[in-house]
Amino acid sequence: MSEIKLMKGNEVIAEAAIRCGCDGYFGYPITPQSEVMETLMLRKPWEETGMVVLQAESEIASINMVYGGAACGKKVMTSSSSPGVSLMQEGLTYIAGAELPCLVVDVVRGGPGLGTIQPAQSDYFQATKGGGHGDYHLIVLAPASVQEMNDFVSLGFDLAFKYRNPAMILADGVIGQMMEKVELSPYKPRWTDEEIEKISGSWALTGKKKNRDRHIVTSLELDAHRQEVFNEKLQRKYREIEQNEVRFEKINCDDADYLFIAYGSSARICQKSIELARQEGIKVGLLRPITLYPFPTQPIAEMAERTKGMMTVEMSAGQMVEDVRLAVNGKTRVEHYGRMGGVVPTPEEIVEALKANFKL
Repeated sequence: MSEIKLMKGNEVIAEAAIRCGCDGYFGYPITPQSEVMETLMLRKPWEETGMVVLQAESEIASINMVYGGAACGKKVMTSSSSPGVSLMQEGLTYIAGAELPCLVVDVVRGGPGLGTIQPAQSDYFQATKGGGHGDYHLIVLAPASVQEMNDFVSLGFDLAFKYRNPAMILADGVIGQMMEKVELSPYKPRWTDEEIEKISGSWALTGKKKNRDRHIVTSLELDAHRQEVFNEKLQRKYREIEQNEVRFEKINCDDADYLFIAYGSSARICQKSIELARQEGIKVGLLRPITLYPFPTQPIAEMAERTKGMMTVEMSAGQMVEDVRLAVNGKTRVEHYGRMGGVVPTPEEIVEALKANFKL
C-alpha cells in the first residue's frame, strides 16, 4: 500500500530503492547526496528485505561492486555526486560494454574539480555523451521533483533490465536537498533465484547448469572485427531506445511565441518565469526533457516550426543547448542562459535574459 510523507529528495531515493526490491546498494559518501546512504543505514533494509547496503572504500570500488552484482542478475545501484561519478566512469563503460543493467544516481554539484557543494547541472555532457571511453550511452532520467526521485528509481531499474543497459538518475543539489510531499511506492518483493533465472537467465551468472552453456560476462574482445560487430549491435539497441523511450513535458506551449528548454530544478524555476513573462504580455512556454538520453529531439524540432525563438536555462555554461541546436537545425533562433559554480538562477533573471536575448 502506498504512503504519503514529507521527505527530502535524497531520502526518497533510499526509500524507493528498498520498496522496489533492490538487492544491493554500494556507495561512498559525498555532499550533496550523502543522505541516500545515511537513510539506508538508518532504515536497515537487510533486516527487512535482505537488501545489502555497503559503504565501499571509494567510488571506484563501489561501481565495481555494482558491476559484480549486476553480472549476477541482481537489482543493484549506487549514488554519488559529480567528482565521485567522475571516478566511476571506467566502471560504467565496462558495465555498458558488458550489457549489464544497474542504476546510478548523480546528485550534481558545481565544478570543475572539487568545485563546490552547491547545486549545478554541469554533468550533462558526462551523463548523456558517455563520460567514459567508447561508443556507449546511459539511459538518463532527469527528475524535477521529490515525487519523480521516487518514481524514477523503479522506472530506472525497469529500463535498465529491459535494454540490459545502465540507467542514471541525473538530479542536482536542489532536488536532492529539498523536502516535498511524496507518495511512496508500494513494496515489491525482491526477485527470487527462480525469477532471476527467468528474467535474466540467458546472460546472468547464476551458476553453471547442466542444460546450458556457461555464461561469460566481459567487455573485452581482442578481435577488432568482432568488436565492431558488437558495437553495431549496441548502436541498434540505442536506436531502439531513442525510438521508444523519449519522455518530456510541455507547459503553456500551445500559444507560445518563445520557449524555455530546461530540466530538473531549472525547469521548476522556469515555470515561475513563464508566469512573470506572461504578465508582461510575452507568450512563453516550457518544454522539459525528462529523458536526457534519449533526448526529445523530434518534439523540439516540431516546436521550432512555430516559435520565434528558444532559450535553454541550465545551471552550467551551456551543455544541453548543443542538443537543442542540433534538434532545431537552424529553423529558429536558440539562445542560452545559465549560472555556474552552484549559483541558482531566479525567475526574474531568466525573464530578463529572455528579453535581452530576443530584444523584447
